[in-house]
Amino acid sequence: MSAPDLNDSISKIIEGVHHFQTNIYAEKRELFHKLAKAQEPKILFITCSDSRIDAALLTQTEPGDMFSIQNAGNIVPPHGAAEGGVGASIEFAVSVLKVEHIIVCGHNSCGAMKALLHPENVETLPAIKRWLSYAEGTRALLKSKNLSHLKEEEQANCCTKLNIPVQLSHLRTLPSVTVRLNQKQIQLHGWVYDIESGQIEVYEENENKFVSFTEAYAIPQAV
Repeated sequence: MSAPDLNDSISKIIEGVHHFQTNIYAEKRELFHKLAKAQEPKILFITCSDSRIDAALLTQTEPGDMFSIQNAGNIVPPHGAAEGGVGASIEFAVSVLKVEHIIVCGHNSCGAMKALLHPENVETLPAIKRWLSYAEGTRALLKSKNLSHLKEEEQANCCTKLNIPVQLSHLRTLPSVTVRLNQKQIQLHGWVYDIESGQIEVYEENENKFVSFTEAYAIPQAV
């Protein structure tokens, strides 16, 4: 069997950059000139690094609208954790950029959540194993619910939902977030995105349940 042509793997990216530079940039030149001077996003969007998740496409936002963090399992290490990259990015977004909303968005068929179901599968992957330790509370919640009667994919999707309040609770341990919450200058949101249907469920903390996107938010009426 001949080796794959690596140029084929990147050709779509190369074509995409060329299209951006010759078409998209020209259409949005003024926006990019403005963004070159400063950024003023109002939203911090924390989601999974899964290749099927495109935060800008999902939210139909423009460059500069959102400050984004993507990592395996949309995980937020709590205050004091050794993993500083995510915490530093959140601190910058909250304390420097002064975002007004933080959205933690999980998704169905998440590989990180499946790994929580089968920790033995990551025994030889020390970095992943350590990272998933910040979702240990999610695994504990899943065990307490005794969902072994469900199919594995259903268990993983339940895990995705259980992970949202866990990561929101981690957010609240971060000093920068705590201060802004106490000042009522920031709001937290938990979403779960279904890739196949395009639907989003929203976590209602007061009732500890997920509701439809339209139930959670008033959708602006078209004029």
